[in-house]
Amino acid sequence: MSNADEIRWKQRFENFEKAVLLLQESLEAKPVLEYSRLEQEGIVQRFEYTFELAWKTLKDRLYYEGYDEKTPRSVIRRAFETGFLSEDETEIWLDSLEKRNLLSHTYNEKTALAALKKIEEEYGQVLKKVYERLRPEAKIE
Repeated sequence: MSNADEIRWKQRFENFEKAVLLLQESLEAKPVLEYSRLEQEGIVQRFEYTFELAWKTLKDRLYYEGYDEKTPRSVIRRAFETGFLSEDETEIWLDSLEKRNLLSHTYNEKTALAALKKIEEEYGQVLKKVYERLRPEAKIE
């Protein structure tokens, strides 16, 4: 693909990097259940926008390689097919997509608490892994 496509995914990566580092900071400071309800809601929001930036960064990276995926689910599947995500990581990504969609359209305290635990135990880790994989190639000259 073109130089403009390369620049686009690298610029998107910069925004993803900021988001994932903020999410990690929240997850590493203390267990999520020790945060106040307001802080927990903030962590859920951080997860939602970090997830959004993550799949769009992957989308742009895949486009740079010649794939034109349109939806989060198709991007995740293509990332698995191209070997960018392992099978386990793909399952976690798909699960986090469902949780993100559920959290975005309804608020239920029980669902939010379950999602927080998943964010802490699984989702945050797979987002961090993608960040670490992309980071070496995302250097903008």
